Amino acid sequence: MTVRECTRCIMNSAVDPDIVLTDGVCNHCRRYDALLESRVVPVEQRPAKLAQVVEAIARAGKGKEYDCIIGVSGGVDSSYVALQVKRLGLRPLAVHVDNGWNSALAVLNIERLLRVLDIDLHTEVLRLDEFYDLQRSFLWASTPDADIPSDHAIQATLWKVAREHGVRFIISGMNFATESISVPSWSYGHSDWRYLNDVHRRFGRVALRTYPHFGFVTLAWTTFVRRVRIVSILNYLEYDKSKAMGELVEQLGWVPYEGKHYESIFTRWVQGFYLPRKFGIDKRRGHYSDLINSGQISRADALAAVADSDYSDRLRLEDEILLLKKLSLTPAQLTEIVERPASSYRDYRNSYGFVQFLRGMVNRLRRLGLYPR
Repeated sequence: MTVRECTRCIMNSAVDPDIVLTDGVCNHCRRYDALLESRVVPVEQRPAKLAQVVEAIARAGKGKEYDCIIGVSGGVDSSYVALQVKRLGLRPLAVHVDNGWNSALAVLNIERLLRVLDIDLHTEVLRLDEFYDLQRSFLWASTPDADIPSDHAIQATLWKVAREHGVRFIISGMNFATESISVPSWSYGHSDWRYLNDVHRRFGRVALRTYPHFGFVTLAWTTFVRRVRIVSILNYLEYDKSKAMGELVEQLGWVPYEGKHYESIFTRWVQGFYLPRKFGIDKRRGHYSDLINSGQISRADALAAVADSDYSDRLRLEDEILLLKKLSLTPAQLTEIVERPASSYRDYRNSYGFVQFLRGMVNRLRRLGLYPR
């Protein structure tokens, strides 16, 4: 079958079978153009808009120990958010979810970041027998979104901590410049507890008594009653990833990783080996396509970057030793997981339609200026 490739970015039909090309340009690039104005603040408006957001956060947090919550993973985006909120004079509480997969470098980067910036830390340590059972369930489910258990727990924890401290703003590292491409067939379910629960119901063995999670009732309560808002502060700035990394290195002693999201051992195995080997998915194509659209890299340089793997066989073998131990799998079982036919979130109970409705509603509110970017 002929591979259809976008002439503007490096997404193609091999990594995204649902890609749609119009005059050579893919749906992801066209979506980027359509949403850019509502997601990223125009350059000339940034100082005023950012000042308004900071003033709203400070006003809502007056008299409280913290005025905002930030998640920290040790990665580029969250680390740069921490640096920026301190520059803006805000009083953040950092939240880290310890799921047992932190690399040694991630731990070091988090420690340096918080020490230099003098930010308090709340660490949510997951009950690992439950969490590993959910991760194992997703591997047996044979879907490409194996990192959903981590993503869901992080979001649930951020909202929980915000409610506990009476904080109305969560400052997110999500940003349109480097994370605009969304491919449901790659990763779905971050907010869909029905989907996670069904996967675990089919393949799990340990009851999820303490695993942080949320459904739509909790989401509605947090958003509309407690009025907690997520602000993507990087959308109010000129966010250049390479320059941000340079600032982190120079000012905080932050140490770069070999690949995107390699602060997590499990994630680097998933993105470095599992997704390309089993599903033909190279998430670097999405990442570099975002950088192309935001003018941070050329298409030729992006193609050169994805030509070779940044995940060595030596590192994969080291990670798999840990994977087998933590998830209580045998080498034969791991081979079976990798080789078994691929599935999709569509093969399990889910709330995809309602999730898309909520996202559409938030996008409309953003365009009307009624929801932070």
